[in-house]
Amino acid sequence: MNPRTRGALMVAAVAATAPVVWAVRSRVALVRVTGMSMAPTFVHGERLIVRRTTTVRRGDAIVFRNPVRFGAEDELHWLVKRVAAVPGDPVPREVRPAVHAVRGTRVPPRSLVVRGDAARTQDSRHFGYVPTSTVLGVVVGGR
Repeated sequence: MNPRTRGALMVAAVAATAPVVWAVRSRVALVRVTGMSMAPTFVHGERLIVRRTTTVRRGDAIVFRNPVRFGAEDELHWLVKRVAAVPGDPVPREVRPAVHAVRGTRVPPRSLVVRGDAARTQDSRHFGYVPTSTVLGVVVGGR
């Protein structure tokens, strides 16, 4: 094969893979865990594969935009927590003070209640409901 043909084939191969790479990146994200709020499920330094979606179910581990930012230098732009309640579910007792809810109150539309797996963690008990619009996606794997 002459160099010109080989070069043309390489350009064609790169052009053919670009849409595939874009399609994968638009559907999945790689996130590194910082801290121990989801231990023992996910630990500091672990990398998580996240399927980009805003459709979540109770029990899913999700990645969402941090609702509590302490400044531009804050590195915790994203948080990983478990969905404890979805829209229409009763507001869990331990979260009621944070969202000013009384017994029988339901999680409002486009909102979630999240909890960390560890005993000591910042979650909906501290910052209230998480808007579904801030969800990056659902954790599908880690290593």
